[in-house]
Amino acid sequence: MGGGFKAIEFELRDGVGRIVLNRPPVNVLNIAMMEEIQAALRRAQDLPDTRAIVLSATGRMFSAGVDIAEHTPDLMEGMLDAFHGIFRLMADGEVPTLAVVQGHALGGGCELACFCDLVLAAEGAKFGQPEIAVGVFPPVAAALFPHLIGGTRAAELILTGEAILAEEALRIGLINAAVPADQLANEAERWLGRLTDKSAPVLRLAKRALRAGMASGFDQALPTIETIYTRSLMSLEDATEGLTAFMEKRKPVWKHR
Repeated sequence: MGGGFKAIEFELRDGVGRIVLNRPPVNVLNIAMMEEIQAALRRAQDLPDTRAIVLSATGRMFSAGVDIAEHTPDLMEGMLDAFHGIFRLMADGEVPTLAVVQGHALGGGCELACFCDLVLAAEGAKFGQPEIAVGVFPPVAAALFPHLIGGTRAAELILTGEAILAEEALRIGLINAAVPADQLANEAERWLGRLTDKSAPVLRLAKRALRAGMASGFDQALPTIETIYTRSLMSLEDATEGLTAFMEKRKPVWKHR
């Protein structure tokens, strides 16, 4: 591990970049951490012999999502830039990515895991987008999930905010595998081996082709969704109320029902 990072661990060895979320207790993503993830992604993507990038986490959760404390009017656009910058790097990058989810992946953590090309999870882990409960919505999930699981299931996850177990996420096509927790590490290495024995440049071209198949969705959709988020959603009293209520540990009182 190295790179002088504080909130993540990073290793680049034998053609594999390993990014480990390490911000106890539940790997909440703040701006500084997201900038570190971006830096690690760039390092791994810049080497021509990198065959895969693995995203995993320490502790009991993969990630509980983006830091609500940085979702203030003065920080919100910088937060979105840092967060969405991760996905733009992953979308533009040609190195296959593998998420290994040992615990719950919620909010921005769910988006981060599910944006990877391959997603493995421990049985019993939960995936969910609870943003609607605090008066906002998840832009990346809104752009991505309809392509992964169809509009109906995407609407269910985003509009209700309810989480699903890894087993259900596998059934609907949100992830690739759900295995017993004590087998997750070995299974991740097995899947990784299925990538690392391939040609690095061919893997990159294959991923470029896959992304081209989805490009009309995500790359065109996210800027539009960002505009809706920053200009329309964040001007609502309910958005401010939901985020404030979360910080104050109380139930929100919606102004516009």
